[in-house]
Amino acid sequence: MAILLENEILLLLGIVALAWGGFKLKALSLSGAVGTFLVGIFIALGFQGYGLLLIGLFFVTSSFWSKYNRNKKEKISDMHEKGSRRDVVQVLANGGVPALIGVLAYFFPADYWIYGFVTSIAVANSDTWASEIGSLSRKRPYSVLRMEKVETGTSGAISSLGTLAAISGSALIGIASYILWDDVNEIAALFIIIMGVIGCFIDTLLGATVQSSYQCKECGKLVEKTLHCNRPTKLVKGKAWINNDVVNISSILIASLLIMLLSSLVM
Repeated sequence: MAILLENEILLLLGIVALAWGGFKLKALSLSGAVGTFLVGIFIALGFQGYGLLLIGLFFVTSSFWSKYNRNKKEKISDMHEKGSRRDVVQVLANGGVPALIGVLAYFFPADYWIYGFVTSIAVANSDTWASEIGSLSRKRPYSVLRMEKVETGTSGAISSLGTLAAISGSALIGIASYILWDDVNEIAALFIIIMGVIGCFIDTLLGATVQSSYQCKECGKLVEKTLHCNRPTKLVKGKAWINNDVVNISSILIASLLIMLLSSLVM
């Protein structure tokens, strides 16, 4: 198995297959497929096939939950800026930090990179599962700031189902990393799971405070789009440049830096 995961030709073929497969299955746009290929190359530099297996696990499971029961999600998809087919910006929002850590691990080898890498994927998986599974809840979520019910799909809101999904998504990555790397023992895996969930809640808090939110001038609906009902929307919360992609990459980066700092102090 180790020979396969460290063979450069097989790794390249695997990256191409992942990007092309995602495009053909309509989980990725063309730009998203190109972004996935580049992210895969950078991750393979630092973590070889082991890293690709982990990011592949995130991609496959997150794509599944994004497509799952899509008809029920049609109403909330109208609120969001982008659909379920990831473009290059969305790919980099979730895979940019793991890719960067992969490059840094290649040029500046150190033990703490692996913890930052795995945590970055744990946060991305936790947040995606929370959003996609939580949106299927029969109960409306609560705003983390006002602690009152809001519309399903609203950024900065939590639900019981979404919270359980967040924990499960992070746990999957933590357990997988324990299986893939000897450096990740039981305690490290537990910290990765915890930090993955913390990163997800950082994402939620940023979504509730600084992420941009707009109101449609035609129907009055709160959305994340600058255009709704064929009319420009009005910014009512946050900063215009802080969209969901900025929030995603910020929460992933914060959680990854925290666990790398913690691992450096402990070691």
